Amino acid sequence: MLQVEAEEQPEISEEYSVSAVPYFVFFKDGKVVDKLEGADPSSLANKVAKVAGLINPGEAAAPANLGMPAGSTVLETVQDLAKENGSFQMRNQGQPGLNDTLKKKLQQLIDSHPVMLFMKGSPEEPKCGFSRKVIDILKDERVKFGTFDILSDNEIREGLKKYSNWPTFPQLYCKGELLGGCDIAIAMHESGELKEVFRDHGVDIIGTEQGVGGISEPTGLNTNLASHLRSLINLSPVMLFMKGKPDEPKCGFSHKVVEILKQEKVDFQSFDILTDDEVRQGLKVFSNWSSYPQLYIKGELIGGSDIVLEMQKSGELQRILTEKGIIKKETLEDRLRSLISSAPVMLFMKGTPDASRCGFSSKVVNALREEGVSFGSFDILTDDEVRQGLKVFSNWPTFPQLYYKGELIGGCDIVLELRNNGELKATLSE
Repeated sequence: MLQVEAEEQPEISEEYSVSAVPYFVFFKDGKVVDKLEGADPSSLANKVAKVAGLINPGEAAAPANLGMPAGSTVLETVQDLAKENGSFQMRNQGQPGLNDTLKKKLQQLIDSHPVMLFMKGSPEEPKCGFSRKVIDILKDERVKFGTFDILSDNEIREGLKKYSNWPTFPQLYCKGELLGGCDIAIAMHESGELKEVFRDHGVDIIGTEQGVGGISEPTGLNTNLASHLRSLINLSPVMLFMKGKPDEPKCGFSHKVVEILKQEKVDFQSFDILTDDEVRQGLKVFSNWSSYPQLYIKGELIGGSDIVLEMQKSGELQRILTEKGIIKKETLEDRLRSLISSAPVMLFMKGTPDASRCGFSSKVVNALREEGVSFGSFDILTDDEVRQGLKVFSNWPTFPQLYYKGELIGGCDIVLELRNNGELKATLSE
């Protein structure tokens, strides 16, 4: 059995629609076969036994306390889980493990602002991509909001998960009512429902004033500078403001983001903020972000080094790049692998099968046809990048080159030898 902390692995929680804990997902042969939310030990033990094949699918489940066929191992495991998590059935009966003082403190925090966000970090320095996204949404909705950094108080962090019956952060509240986490906030924002909720609850919509929680508009910038900054931000779909250049970063944080972008295989442009102090200082105000590097995707601030690193680890960065229509840069190696795998039997030759441009290529084509082998081909004379790159990739200096299921068979001499030995067709059909 694998135990996962729902809050620490939000991508897993989202994939399996975990909205309350404990939550069990049962796998068999790599596939999800059952789920159980807020279970009691008897239900859990029976499901475990069914997945393990100790109860036939058509057989009635037996209560755990009657000695079901699961055996002592399953029962002991379930009992340990029950002790660790408390009575499962109490999930919705008064938040187990919370004393009155903590409950009162939590409710006071929730009620401290009409719109209240419990997040990792602060609005100026979010410590996770999901918190950053909800901050961006609230800024876009132009509402005043308060925040609490749950990383600063573990009692609040753990207590709120039980109090709200919501296992992850961030958590967004409006007039004391839990709206949900990041995904729900995104969906409500995109559908317009969030704006309606704020309006129905009488939440103030602000103009250019700064609201609680760090909402701000660019201030102290003249029109020309603001326009220049917008132009720079939109210079490329992926734009990095950094110290130094991608080939010569002047700080470790900038270097890290450059490496991440290279790993994600995206084209990007950069601006060295050390070369222009007006841009360096102005962008801090314009973005309401006080440090560098700053990464933008399609004109939207993603964040600095820590956020970009966390987003890459969680897969969120790749998701945003896909959603924004950023096409991954295809490397020569990627292209070569794609070409090699474009047909089970693939021949890189000079010319085409019907019009070979060298005798060696012609001999390999004839050998394949005599054996009745279907094959794809690529004329290396039409693309010098592929021609030179494949020599290095395959560590084979000449052409033609014959591949089977992505593996190099060899050149003309090897192909003819295989044919003469009666092994060519067998080699290309294993």
